[in-house]
Amino acid sequence: MIKFYYNLAPNPMKVALCLEEMGLKYELAPVDTRKGEQHAPAYLAINPNAKVPAIVDDGATVFDSNAILLYLAEKTGQFLPGTSLKARGEMLSWLMFVASGIGPYSGQAVHFRNFAPEPKEYAVNRYTFEAERHWGILEARLAGRRYMVGDGYSIVDMAVWGWSRLIPFVLGPEAPARFPSVQRHLAEINARPAAVRALALKDKHAFKAEMDEAAKLAMFPHLGRKAG
Repeated sequence: MIKFYYNLAPNPMKVALCLEEMGLKYELAPVDTRKGEQHAPAYLAINPNAKVPAIVDDGATVFDSNAILLYLAEKTGQFLPGTSLKARGEMLSWLMFVASGIGPYSGQAVHFRNFAPEPKEYAVNRYTFEAERHWGILEARLAGRRYMVGDGYSIVDMAVWGWSRLIPFVLGPEAPARFPSVQRHLAEINARPAAVRALALKDKHAFKAEMDEAAKLAMFPHLGRKAG
């Protein structure tokens, strides 16, 4: 059985959706990042980058959410857009676009808008601009097409869904209206039974909700580093 190290952040949730879509059996292993559990030696032995998620599958350890999606898709043969080089190239390009663009820039926009100490105007402007630019690329991609790659629902759509649920938090409450195709894509995935089951994970474990000083230091250790 797969052991799934998770919390409720965008990257673990896309893996939760994938596991549910594929009908794979898994054991939940919560990692409460606001309590600093990602820095525990036992977890670092699984994911040396101290991030969530990770999986352990019969001795195979995989970390990074998009790597996990690809691993599970190749293991099961499910939710891949095709076997041709063209289809694989398209899938890898958009999957890595989410991994290297959507996720990091959206995450940094959230950090600087909500958690970083002052002064932060330059950082907020930069990451908000870049996050909006990246989401604009996805909006253009999804305009006039149902799914991200090929004619069917794939792991690329799951990767997008992990973050598209958070657009109001990334760019502000008015932002979803600027991305109607992304919102249509999000609504369709939200209606899938697997997504309903994945979202229900919030009831499985009580993660720390407070973003107090201890949580900030656990999630952003550089805040505790003294200059000099």
